[in-house]
Amino acid sequence: MATIHEVLEIERIENDIFRGSTPDSFLQRTFGGQVAAQALVAAVRTVDDDHAVHSLHGYFIRPGRPEIPTVYLVDRIRDGRSFATRRVTGVQDGKAIFFMSASFHVEDDGPEHQDEMPAVPYPEDLPDPTGLQGQIAAWHSREWPDWDLRQVPAASVDKRPGVAAQQQVWIRYRHTLPADPVFHVCVLTYLSDMTLLGSSRVPHAEGPETQGASLDHALWFLRPFRADEWLLYDQTSPSAGFGRAFTQGRIFDRSGRLVAAVTQEGLMRYERPPAERR
Repeated sequence: MATIHEVLEIERIENDIFRGSTPDSFLQRTFGGQVAAQALVAAVRTVDDDHAVHSLHGYFIRPGRPEIPTVYLVDRIRDGRSFATRRVTGVQDGKAIFFMSASFHVEDDGPEHQDEMPAVPYPEDLPDPTGLQGQIAAWHSREWPDWDLRQVPAASVDKRPGVAAQQQVWIRYRHTLPADPVFHVCVLTYLSDMTLLGSSRVPHAEGPETQGASLDHALWFLRPFRADEWLLYDQTSPSAGFGRAFTQGRIFDRSGRLVAAVTQEGLMRYERPPAERR
């Protein structure tokens, strides 16, 4: 499978127009994290180096075809002294498949606080998914062999009262990545779409099969981090209904610093009979 360097590779074909790579994939539609990450790479290349991305908000409009490249059109919405804003549209076959707005900020000084990291087993005490069974193991072996994902067992999840659905996953890229902080931000954008929607299926594991897909995705970058070092992805799903599931994630580094926050709504509907499918 493609390395994360190949996944994030994009080509500038005109001012503010970029073409993404087409890494090998077993998926029938392009992985959402790949589209969001490539869109962010395109946006970053149009912003001054002193402005760092602090948030992005994206909508997955149509399923992408993994065998053809996505073209990214960047609109320079605003360039200010403290903030810059970019709008990116991902296009295949002349139709938009993804839309994203990203905000960039020059760091300022201000008060600081954060939540505590949940008390969970260390990743070294959890099994490597290589050779294991289950959904994460299946995705790992076919699509994510360069990622080390270690799911916290349900009995060891630091459960919070009143929370409908929770799961926790340690994750890191297995190989050393470049020192550039921007590269790690783009890698985190990719991984933020990994396993998150699965948290909504935790209470329904014994129920009928469901169909899932990312619908929209928002991500906030809070503190510096490295994606090739262990990150704890603490995931919850506060609500599901009407064929959609709402999920949230907090990402901590190994030392307990809260480095990113994620929200996502995804499709979660019962599988339709073949006669009802388009």
